[in-house]
Amino acid sequence: MKIAAAQINSVVGDFAANREKIIAFSRDARKAGAELVLFPEMALCGYPPMDLLDQERFVELNIQSLRILQRELPAGIACGLGYVNRNIRRSGKALVNAYGLILDGELVFEQIKTLLPSYDVFDEARYFEPAKSWPVFEWKNERIGFAICEDLWRETETPGTRYARDPVRRLMDKGITLLCVPSASPYYAGKLGERQALAERICQRGSLPLVYINAVGANDSIIFDGRSFVTAPGTDAARPGAGGASPEIRASARAFEEDLLLWDSAEEGRRLESAGEELDTLEGALVAGIRDYMAKCGFKKAHLGLSGGIDSALVAYLAVRAAGKENVTCFSMPSRFSSRGSRDDAAELAAALGCRYETLSIEAAFSAFLTTLEGVFEGRPFDLAEENLQARIRGTLLMAYSNKFNSMLLATGNKSELAMGYCTLYGDMNGALGPIGDLFKTEVFALCGRINAREKEAGRKEIIPRAILDKPPSAELRPDQKDEDSLPPYKELDEILRLYLFDNLSAGEIAARGKDRELAERIIKAAARAEFKRRQAPPVLKVSPRAFGMGRRMPIARAVYEL
Repeated sequence: MKIAAAQINSVVGDFAANREKIIAFSRDARKAGAELVLFPEMALCGYPPMDLLDQERFVELNIQSLRILQRELPAGIACGLGYVNRNIRRSGKALVNAYGLILDGELVFEQIKTLLPSYDVFDEARYFEPAKSWPVFEWKNERIGFAICEDLWRETETPGTRYARDPVRRLMDKGITLLCVPSASPYYAGKLGERQALAERICQRGSLPLVYINAVGANDSIIFDGRSFVTAPGTDAARPGAGGASPEIRASARAFEEDLLLWDSAEEGRRLESAGEELDTLEGALVAGIRDYMAKCGFKKAHLGLSGGIDSALVAYLAVRAAGKENVTCFSMPSRFSSRGSRDDAAELAAALGCRYETLSIEAAFSAFLTTLEGVFEGRPFDLAEENLQARIRGTLLMAYSNKFNSMLLATGNKSELAMGYCTLYGDMNGALGPIGDLFKTEVFALCGRINAREKEAGRKEIIPRAILDKPPSAELRPDQKDEDSLPPYKELDEILRLYLFDNLSAGEIAARGKDRELAERIIKAAARAEFKRRQAPPVLKVSPRAFGMGRRMPIARAVYEL
């Protein structure tokens, strides 16, 4: 059987556009000779719909769109897609996360999602009732089972999950010959390898092919990487005495782009290399995240403050890739503490990127604020108040530009700074999106280094000026200021933050890993105290296993017990 995996970029709540995309991809699949075309989880309504599911109109439009598809999808091909449906049982949650197959105008099959994740960015148990049965779809001499996203992940050791049911085993017990996995699986570094390793284990255990259909595009903080694939038993598996050859990846779709992947189960495939340069993939994720956030929120233009530091340099580069150089404006906003080198570096970068570059001095505004405050500040030394005042002036100017020209402001803070509260509310934290808010500072340096190395490999000049990568990071809010005046060295800081944020280790447990106990306590205290800032920060693009915001929900008012 010839199968098409249609990884599409659905917009949450845009039923008409999502429906038309499903029809168009189905027609293309039919023209290519496919007998079955499969779309991702919740392709019809977009994922995640969150509390839109509480709105009756949202659910009704979802079901109406399903009925329209029954009339308008091409004949002669079975079309599988995900949607929200009502729970027909008298007990439990009112809705189900469903996957149905439409064939020649009829909804001929429906599988409800069994395992409803409620960790990290997921909260499906809040809305949906799980499956109670696992039917098999018989089509073209195949017995096809459907495991919807998390239904496949039962065998992994995800923190906080204990699932009693095993939907994949239930389907295998029914003698399926093909397993299809429609998903809306978010990206983070290394996720593809985890998906494929899991798929290969199941493929080998069941001695059957597995088609993984993943969503693509970004919705709010979450980025879907696509990269749908087919894995099947190795070519020796059918030989007597072969002992079960290792599964092989037979076909793979593109990353961060819509794609129609075709696979014929009757043909031999070859193994495709799926793991490219991970930093390149990370860059692709961030570009897709900015591009989709802008498009789905109605912005065509973006802007940011370009300080001459590495964080804003990376955001400017990503913005130009996502929106085009003609749609990006960078602002230099020097004060009395801004070095000539930083201003020159910012100008050089903007010229290399080809985007618009403007200078707005904040000195007059800063002096005016100091004059206004001199009475209430009398007798007090220059300190954090005056430092933050500069950042807030800059934030005000950038928001004024946003209002005047309907341009989206990009914040430039990184994860290390957000973790420690080394950022200013209503200042450098202003913005509609924080593109690198899930990158540690050491990762920012690594990605910038990779960008320059790739340019050199291609025989071109480095894009990010070498001085930006080489100089010590500084906010330049007071004379001779350096980040390490207030923060530990970034390498040490990031190593401890990983243990604390990703592994939930206490200071004592971190010390047992060979780290300094006193430093671990300092970092944990600062991270806990800064929670109120992060609650007011713009959404960040999630590219790690645990991002601030949706991926890490912590109380603001609490005791710091992890010491």
